[in-house]
Order: sequence, then structure tokens, then C-alpha cells
Amino acid sequence: MFFLGVLGFAVYGNEALHFSCDPDRRELNLYCYNQFRPITPQVFWALQLVTVLVPGAVFHLYAACQNIVPEEILERPLYTVFYIISVLLRIILEVIAFWLQSHLFGFQVPPLYLCEASALEKAFNKSRCMVPEHFEKTIFLSAMYTFTGITMLLCVAEIFEILCRRLGYLTDQ
Repeated sequence: MFFLGVLGFAVYGNEALHFSCDPDRRELNLYCYNQFRPITPQVFWALQLVTVLVPGAVFHLYAACQNIVPEEILERPLYTVFYIISVLLRIILEVIAFWLQSHLFGFQVPPLYLCEASALEKAFNKSRCMVPEHFEKTIFLSAMYTFTGITMLLCVAEIFEILCRRLGYLTDQ
């Protein structure tokens, strides 16, 4: 996730500076860009990273304060339940992030955006805006969706492994 976040800054970097509308006026460009992107993808993904990491961090902080070693997590039911809850929260937060991302950014970045700018000035009404590097951004969005899906699958696999170990189906050799 961290590496994709860094790449996201490379792809989306100064998107607002290169977003241009017809007529090319600074106030129109900014108005339409804010309509096109209510939140920048970089900020969204940073928030996603922080929120998804919180449940695991809280559990590990709790474990550190209680001097719990990793082997004890599976031996004591209470610790196992707390750990599973933290993983379930991660899954829920990833699902919410996936849903929000799809509603905020869609699955494809269009090359042209039709901006409703009549509130800015009567002369503008509707303005066509060019979205810079739309194809790169579409590919990057696909990568972010894929990565979110993989993360959710890994969390489900982690819960499955914990339950199998707890029930004695898997043992350390």
C-alpha cells in the first residue's frame, strides 16, 4: 500500500495545475477541478492507509502493554477473539474504502469532464475540461482496486488460518 501511495503522488501529483477548461481561466479551472475531485486521490489513499492500520495497531499496542507474546494469542481465547476482531475491522474498513473510492473516483478516468459552472459566472454555464493523463490514472485506479481486493482476501485468509490453528487443524511442525 505504501509503494502504491508513493506512485499515486507521481501519477496524480499536480493534477489541479494541469486540469484545463474551455475557456482557460484560472478561477474556472479551479472551480471545475474541485467539482471533478471533491477530495484528491492522494489524500483519500493516505486516509485509507491510516484507518486500515488503526485496528492492528490498537491490538499490538494492547498486546505490548499486556506483555503478550505471539504464541499466547492462539493459546488464550480472549486474545484470539481480540485479534480476530481487529482483522474483521480491517476488512470492514477496506470494504468501506473500496465503496467510497468507487463512488468518489469511479473505475475509469474520462479524458473530458463536463463542468456545470453557471454558479461561477453566467457566461460559463457548461464548460469542457481536459483531464491530464487520464489513461495512466485509470490504470492506477485499477491497481488500487486490485490491491484493496488482495488485502481483503489476505485478511480473510488470516482469520481462516487463526481459526484452523485454534481448532487444531493446523499445527507448527
